[in-house]
Amino acid sequence: MEQDVESSVAVRGPKLPKRIRDDLPKQLVENSRPRGKTQRYVRKDGKCNVHQGNVREIWRYLTDIFTTLVDLKWRFNLFIFVLVYTVTWLLFGFMWWLIAYVRGDLEHIGDSQWIPCVDNLNSFVTAFLFSIETETTIGYGYRVITDQCPEGILLLLVQSVLGSIVNAFMVGCMFVKISQPKKRAETLVFSTNAVICMRDGRLCLMFRVGDLRNSHIVEASIRAKLIKSKQTKEGEFIPLNQTDMNVGYDTGDDRLFLVSPLIICHEINQNSPFWEISKAHLAMEELEIVVILEGMVEATGMTCQARSSYVTSEIKWGYRFTPVLTLEDGFYEVDYNSFHDVYETNTPTSSARELAESSRLPLAWSLASKFNQQAPPDMEKRRPETAIQGSQNAEGQTERNGDISSVELKL
Repeated sequence: MEQDVESSVAVRGPKLPKRIRDDLPKQLVENSRPRGKTQRYVRKDGKCNVHQGNVREIWRYLTDIFTTLVDLKWRFNLFIFVLVYTVTWLLFGFMWWLIAYVRGDLEHIGDSQWIPCVDNLNSFVTAFLFSIETETTIGYGYRVITDQCPEGILLLLVQSVLGSIVNAFMVGCMFVKISQPKKRAETLVFSTNAVICMRDGRLCLMFRVGDLRNSHIVEASIRAKLIKSKQTKEGEFIPLNQTDMNVGYDTGDDRLFLVSPLIICHEINQNSPFWEISKAHLAMEELEIVVILEGMVEATGMTCQARSSYVTSEIKWGYRFTPVLTLEDGFYEVDYNSFHDVYETNTPTSSARELAESSRLPLAWSLASKFNQQAPPDMEKRRPETAIQGSQNAEGQTERNGDISSVELKL
């Protein structure tokens, strides 16, 4: 059983009414929250941890009754399946018994001169059995409708049509529920942890996906979203804000050929929400990464979706996934025992932004020094000439100034 609690002990404070909670200061509300519990938006098994509350317009579910029945749990679905058939059989059985009672067929049981509406229908039980035979088209032949009962013929037409509608609706509902590809997602696995390490000189966030079946997922694609609350510049608080994380959408790497386990890579660049997050900053963040794998089931052609998530404690900084693919005699073998294994690697603890800024400074210095070293020789020759000309001009200026002063003295 998956445990989403980081510590075994979590102190739960008193539950206050919503109005009182809204009026409390923000700092008091934050201090009253339990620190040891990580609340997930999407659980590890892919189920969304969101409950719809205070829904007053229940009639909206009845307008789409087919989807409502499909979404029900199996025990409720089977109960409704049996209940619908039993009610229709009882309803039409009562109507057959009512026709026999009104016409007086029950008073002429055993009278060979009397032509009843339905032969051998002498009680409610026999009427119920005849209703079952009519709706299911069994037709044992012992109870038969006669041509002297027009109301019985009309009821027979109505029950046949409504019985076909009920069969189509209920059997279709059961077929759709059985053929749902939710169980196919059970064989699509995600790594327990996500890792952050260097790849090709860039800081990247990575996780691994795999398919346990030999029948593959067609047109598989992967998406990732960061779930994190934020506050706008205007002071608006947006809980559980969703931010897209690029996992290869611009290069086509998000389209997967999922034959063997693949490592999905998110490059932490200026457009990444992890651009300014360092290892120390990550430990203090409250965030969740939701990953979604979609594709068509090869056997049925139906769309399948598998989901998982990674909270802060499941993001390992400075680790890399252990290889699981080996070359054997004529084939490749995947070792799923090492699917979730990671090993430590040398990774800077600073953020991607700090790494980019630190790499730009030596580059700027080297360019400046190279520019000075590659200065043209004409510039070097012109510098002393310019200095000599400057000194001569200064001396000439002094002489001219001296002449002017001597002329002034003579005057």
